[in-house]
Amino acid sequence: MSAPGALRALDHAIVLVEDLERAAADQARLLGRAPSWRGAHPELGTENALFRVGDVYLELLAPTGRRGLAPALRARLEARGEGPLGLAFATDDADRCAAALRARGLAAADPVPGEGHELGSGAVRRWRRVMLPADAARGVVVFAIEHEAGDAALPPAPITAVPPSAAVHGVDHVVVRSDAPEAARAFWGERLGLRLALERTFASWGVRLLSFRLAGVTVEVAAPAAPPAAPAAEDRFWGISWRVGDVAAARARLAADGFDVSEVRTGRRPRTRVCTVRAPTHGVATLLLEVEPD
Repeated sequence: MSAPGALRALDHAIVLVEDLERAAADQARLLGRAPSWRGAHPELGTENALFRVGDVYLELLAPTGRRGLAPALRARLEARGEGPLGLAFATDDADRCAAALRARGLAAADPVPGEGHELGSGAVRRWRRVMLPADAARGVVVFAIEHEAGDAALPPAPITAVPPSAAVHGVDHVVVRSDAPEAARAFWGERLGLRLALERTFASWGVRLLSFRLAGVTVEVAAPAAPPAAPAAEDRFWGISWRVGDVAAARARLAADGFDVSEVRTGRRPRTRVCTVRAPTHGVATLLLEVEPD
């Protein structure tokens, strides 16, 4: 049981896309699952497709209106193209969460209510969101979210893959790229409150990894092993590693469906096998990972 106001888990990852219908169709094929929800945020000028996989869901978000967030999201698409946008962490009490984050030195905003409407059924989901300032996570959108009880729950994304073991069944980790690992440690660990489970430099890969754990999911910060001559001013939410029951079956399914996908190889983590999905991923660095049974 988490303390009142604490971040409880990774709630969802957000990917910004231009053509929501095309991106949702590609994501459904990649995951081997149909969407859980196809909805809109009237006050934000956006629409979304949600895929709940395990305890985490993926949100594909697209600007569709002229008010709210739509102009800023269109400007971001023009400047950077499609790709990962941000991470939302679940809390059971938005007010206490905001207070706890402020006590750790983060200028958390007051909770703001929001709602989403499913386009087919008209079902409504409501929440309260605690935004963090844009510079807190060096450019990565991060916020806490409290979902209100009693509204339409987000159902699991139905499996369509054959065999079912070739479908994605959970998020293993998300990857943030950073040229400022000390700042990343301060934000994700000390201020946000995630547990630093691993910090290690892999000279042969030229990378320094900081792995922060929360409720079975890892936020992995990847930094260069040696400080770059011209470090990037911002960090970047870069990729998602999905768990599958049978990575060979998943790889065969995707290859047959026209995806550009690597061969299966031994993972860097013990007892894992992985393959990389290169396209179409709409700007998301994507890995499929199988953990071998004990």
